[in-house]
Amino acid sequence: MNFVQPIRDPEVIREVKRYLKEQNERNYMLFVTGINSGLRISDILPLRVSDAKKSYFKITEIKTKKDKYLDMTPQLQKEFKKYIEGKEDHEFLFKSREGINKPIGRSMAYKILRNAASHVNLIDIGTHTLRKTFGYHLYKQTGDVALLQKILNHSDPAFTLRYIGIDQDAMNKAIKEFKI
Repeated sequence: MNFVQPIRDPEVIREVKRYLKEQNERNYMLFVTGINSGLRISDILPLRVSDAKKSYFKITEIKTKKDKYLDMTPQLQKEFKKYIEGKEDHEFLFKSREGINKPIGRSMAYKILRNAASHVNLIDIGTHTLRKTFGYHLYKQTGDVALLQKILNHSDPAFTLRYIGIDQDAMNKAIKEFKI
């Protein structure tokens, strides 16, 4: 598996959002959900319209089998309100065009993100980029690694910092500022 990076630049995030919104509302909402929740793609794809009507996510993580309760950001609540208008509670939020009421698969989510990444000339992007982008920006805004560690369900703060690319940022900065 390739190692993916968060999207660090807010301007690039805005451009990806703009591009995806022009393409398709579902794809835009997939991106917005990922970068505003920190959920894994495996926990995002099974979400239904009824899940978007609440102000929080209450899920059992597919990877860890742990129950998770997480408030939604106000931005995500606002976006969901528009997106789910006229949709039935039982419908999947990110419905595939194939079959009746089936969610898109991981590979389709990956293709959507890779296509958007290509548009803005990003590399090292995959479905996990969404979760890492959330983590990176939450850490940058709060500086609270312990909080982020708990939200992401990590066991070690050092791992959390590596995971969101803070170590990479520090190394890049040190190299740029290095003088002999």
